[in-house]
Amino acid sequence: MTYCVGIKLDAGLVFLSDSRTNAGLDQISTYRKMMVYEKAGDRFMAMLSAGNLSISQSVREILQAEKIDNPGGEPITIWNAASMFDAARVLGSAVRRVYDQDGPSLKKSGVDFNASMILGGQIKGEAMRLFLVYSAGNFIEATRETCFFQIGESKYGKPVLDRMVNSATGLDEAAKCALVSMDSTLKSNLSVGLPLDLLVYERDRLASDRIVCVDEHNPYFHMIRSTWGQKLRQVFESIEAPQWNGGATEHPLCGAGGRYEPMRKITHPGERIV
Repeated sequence: MTYCVGIKLDAGLVFLSDSRTNAGLDQISTYRKMMVYEKAGDRFMAMLSAGNLSISQSVREILQAEKIDNPGGEPITIWNAASMFDAARVLGSAVRRVYDQDGPSLKKSGVDFNASMILGGQIKGEAMRLFLVYSAGNFIEATRETCFFQIGESKYGKPVLDRMVNSATGLDEAAKCALVSMDSTLKSNLSVGLPLDLLVYERDRLASDRIVCVDEHNPYFHMIRSTWGQKLRQVFESIEAPQWNGGATEHPLCGAGGRYEPMRKITHPGERIV
């Protein structure tokens, strides 16, 4: 399994991925799930991948040379695409090529064609864009209202992103939030693991040197892990406990409800509750 998140902000882009791949409890390996494509001053792109490792690796390899038709011009690749939309089309084409190549054999072996990608970046003359590419090669784009995408084991890290991140969030705040999101996932799912790859891209730079590999010895992530747990406990303990028998409270748990009444008990074999 895996967990990857890509965030599009007014100020830039944030990408975070774990590196654990497992094919059973005794076959756990480390494979990077982030790829960076950069031609400084012209284009910057990052891709995150989740799903079947063999499919993801094949897509990465094919993407380097994948071309799509461009009537009246030279074929479009990720290196000459005039827009991130076209770059996403190239990635979708690479996914479909791998499906055509390996899909039937995988199906015969009872293996689903399972892969998803996050592709984001900026090409000179265009605004930043972020896409989620599905296993069929189709894709959707992030908006101001939906400014982040997750792939892999996403449910544990989503609540903090929903509460904390929007398009106006700063890059450092978003990076911190992504790491907290990852910590929540690591805490709850053993199929996601260190080391992590974190990348922060500043708008219009068309290059990035803010890339770091985070392992178990990283002091900042160690601080995140211990502080987040402590603060959650403090906030939890500061919330008033439910008062079942009335008493002095501004927030009674038991009282007259609106539309629904408390659940009734069944007290004898012939009783029915509809």
